[in-house]
Amino acid sequence: MKKFAQRSFEKEWMDDFESNGQVLEQTLKELKTINKLLGGNHVTTSALHQVLLKYPQKEYKIADLGCGGGDMIRIMAEWANENDHTCQFVGIDANPNIIEFAKNNLSDIPSATFQIQNVFAPEFENEVFDIITCTLFTHHFTDQELIGLFRTCLNKARLGIVVNDLHRHPVAYASIRLLTKFFSKSEMVKNDGPLSVKKAFVRTDLERILQASGIKNYQITWHWAFRWRLIIFCQ
Repeated sequence: MKKFAQRSFEKEWMDDFESNGQVLEQTLKELKTINKLLGGNHVTTSALHQVLLKYPQKEYKIADLGCGGGDMIRIMAEWANENDHTCQFVGIDANPNIIEFAKNNLSDIPSATFQIQNVFAPEFENEVFDIITCTLFTHHFTDQELIGLFRTCLNKARLGIVVNDLHRHPVAYASIRLLTKFFSKSEMVKNDGPLSVKKAFVRTDLERILQASGIKNYQITWHWAFRWRLIIFCQ
């Protein structure tokens, strides 16, 4: 357990904003499959349900940070339609190649638009949304970066912030390492999958970061398989 006592801050291959081509596309496709098989999608939609239940209104504007290939936006859009919620989605990612992939991937979802933005750039602070979601995104950053990001998101989100991310645990690490070793065709996934777990969180990490961000109204719950669901209520 000693090697998992602290978060790793080693950079993933995915953190390169210039990554592109077949390796990137294969990676995005495999991440979609992994997220679906391990039950990660429900973590985000169940959190959305909580926020919309607490703050009912006619329509919602939702920003998905680090949207990747847009798979979570599709999941959220389908969930919204099934539950009679009117939602507009904005996918935000710093990698223009990923945004192009997402646009093509979600060309059949008229409620989805996309922006190429670095969440730490000053211009990111301008636009306000009802809800901000982050799925497998926050573990990419250091504690100090996350404190800054959460503070920014508090000013950008009117109703709530939803975070779906990994639990740093040796079983999760061993499992994803084995899974990617034998079933992945992407060298990026083989590298980034296990590393993501090492960069992920235990509950005290999240509580410490939230306290330093000045956030008090939140809910943290654990979900299978090794996921944290964090809901920050902004009102």
